Amino acid sequence: MVSAPFQANTRESIRLVQTGLKGLGHDPGPLDGIWGKRTEGAMRAMLATAGKPVLADAVTDLPWMAEGKRFLGRHEIRDNSLLRKWLKSDGKTLGDPMKLPWCGDFVETCIRLALPGESFPGALGQNPYWARNWLRLGAEIAPCYGAVVVFERGSGGHVGFAVGEDATTLHVLGGNQSNAVTIARIAKSRLLGARWPATFPRPLSIRLPQMTAGGAVSTNEA
Repeated sequence: MVSAPFQANTRESIRLVQTGLKGLGHDPGPLDGIWGKRTEGAMRAMLATAGKPVLADAVTDLPWMAEGKRFLGRHEIRDNSLLRKWLKSDGKTLGDPMKLPWCGDFVETCIRLALPGESFPGALGQNPYWARNWLRLGAEIAPCYGAVVVFERGSGGHVGFAVGEDATTLHVLGGNQSNAVTIARIAKSRLLGARWPATFPRPLSIRLPQMTAGGAVSTNEA
């Protein structure tokens, strides 16, 4: 099923995926925006290298977004064992999500599993669990689908992935949002910055899907 952000121009999105695969050393064939056997094979190879099974969404979504969406709805208490196992599957973890703020752990796990060659410079490498350190990832970018977005939260912060927007909020895929992996609405006024991974091509168009402004706006993502 084609994910909403790519419905408007599927060929452009496939070309973006092909370019990313080539950059990671997997040959997708011509960068023509057509999903053929060579592109599918390159995607399978990339996922195998990352130690993950082939995902149904992987052919139409950014790899780190497909990874995160697998855990939508998982709760830090009800699904504690599953979340703890996944959060340490990248080789490191903050600890028990039921006891610790784990939004940074969620983003780190998605990025490390999907983009194993991505660099975590400076303070981000030392402590990827502190949300504001994600302002050091890759390159600065305007908020767009899949961008890492960092928000202020008192003296601390919150981090997740941009999914869409309405007039006043960003819709964010993240962990530790109402104690689970959810898509939450967070005020644009709280945004500190957006970043794009260095090892994946920047999107050809900077835009966010327009979403319905429904549901409460998150003010405390714990």
